[in-house]
Amino acid sequence: MARFHIFAFVAALATPAAAWATEDGQVWTNANATVKLSDNWRLSEEMTVRFSDNKNGLYELESNTLLGYRFNKVVTFWAGYTHNPQYSAGHFTRMEHRAREQVTFDGFTKLGPGKLSGRLRLEERWREGLDGTGWRLRPYLKYSVPLQGKVALNLSSEPFINFNTTSFQTKKGLDRVRNLVTVSIPVSKKVTGEVGYMNQHLFLSGQPDESDNIAYFGLSMNL
Repeated sequence: MARFHIFAFVAALATPAAAWATEDGQVWTNANATVKLSDNWRLSEEMTVRFSDNKNGLYELESNTLLGYRFNKVVTFWAGYTHNPQYSAGHFTRMEHRAREQVTFDGFTKLGPGKLSGRLRLEERWREGLDGTGWRLRPYLKYSVPLQGKVALNLSSEPFINFNTTSFQTKKGLDRVRNLVTVSIPVSKKVTGEVGYMNQHLFLSGQPDESDNIAYFGLSMNL
């Protein structure tokens, strides 16, 4: 029963002010591989592909390359680069580049039957042909509860906080919130699949907010 209450609470948070928001149906796929270079060093490569009803298909690719230093069993420091081409109906529209620095906290505390993990991510954003550097912070919190064996229910939330405005980052402060509910299932000793639902709520200025209903599919590998 406690697990049901946690799930219901997070699901309720996933649809803020829906009556005042336009909606979009999306599909996101994510694949991530983390390679152990030594006892402390890690290399991570992640690819995300996003599709949208309102944008008539493919609208974004993200390729993230990060080098990490594992300080201890809980804390890892990461830094790297994001290559982010964007599209409309599958046709290229613009290119974004990002520098990314983050610290992750894996299973830093127990809460009831599950564990909490977190991440604090700082990004600097540039768009080709446009002036300015967009700075933003992305704190992230995840709660994982074992269901059976290594199958787990995962509840997470990630707000995006813009520190400044540019020609392309036009809003300062809270920009969006992503709330995600997934079930993760081990495929093998080193591979885990994940499937679930995400709500992404965008806080827009001078127009109705946008609420994206997203089918999420992920695959992670630890090599």
